Amino acid sequence: MIVKVLSSGSKGNSTYIESGNTKILIDVGITYQRINAELEAINKSVYELDGVFISHQHHDHIGGVQSLFKKIDSPIFVKKELEKEVKKLVKDDLVNVIEDELEIGDLKITLFNNSHDVPNSGYIVDDGKETLVYITDTGYINRKNIDITKNKSIYLIESNHDEEMLMNGSYPYMLKQRVLSDTGHLSNKSATSYLKKVIGPNTKYVILAHISENNNTYELAYNNAVEELDGIIDKEKIIVAYQNKGADIIELWLR
Repeated sequence: MIVKVLSSGSKGNSTYIESGNTKILIDVGITYQRINAELEAINKSVYELDGVFISHQHHDHIGGVQSLFKKIDSPIFVKKELEKEVKKLVKDDLVNVIEDELEIGDLKITLFNNSHDVPNSGYIVDDGKETLVYITDTGYINRKNIDITKNKSIYLIESNHDEEMLMNGSYPYMLKQRVLSDTGHLSNKSATSYLKKVIGPNTKYVILAHISENNNTYELAYNNAVEELDGIIDKEKIIVAYQNKGADIIELWLR
């Protein structure tokens, strides 16, 4: 399995995943030009995508869809709640509605509900050898989702804000309350609290994603994870995903 975060943050999110002959994107919050450049940099092609998945309708996850689908005609997969929104942006015959599970090429993809202020999907991407868990834009993670995401190979999880920075920052009070709510975003502490419950012997990497430019820093998110996960996973296996350059490519091969 190959995983490359192309961009992550409030200005746009997109992640490339490849296994065997199957290549997908999760979320398209950045333009075709940016996606194309990021994939070319790792010798991959945007024109070989087997599918595109959209987690939810917020601009930083869907804002590049129209730009991308002017250039490609891959199928796009969404939950029923997102169908109408996506059909405004791409040709109807490319839009596929999925419920809880899908097999596409060498990948089995399981969807679960996150807790956000719009319908939002998390993903478990399994190639039969390695498994990625993708969670962004959720105020909390319920017990059922903890149970189904235990002991996976890679966790890509939002570490959105530092609570002290948020409360002392410039956001209006109502927006602060939204971010902190059960339908908002995971803080650094809440992200690592979840990771402590799910990291297991099979876990090889943690990717910290969707880090706020206003209410967090990359250093704070990373240092919190290193401290809280000490003795659970090596700090060299904790990777930060950036807004402007994504994250280092991860390649996991059959051991």
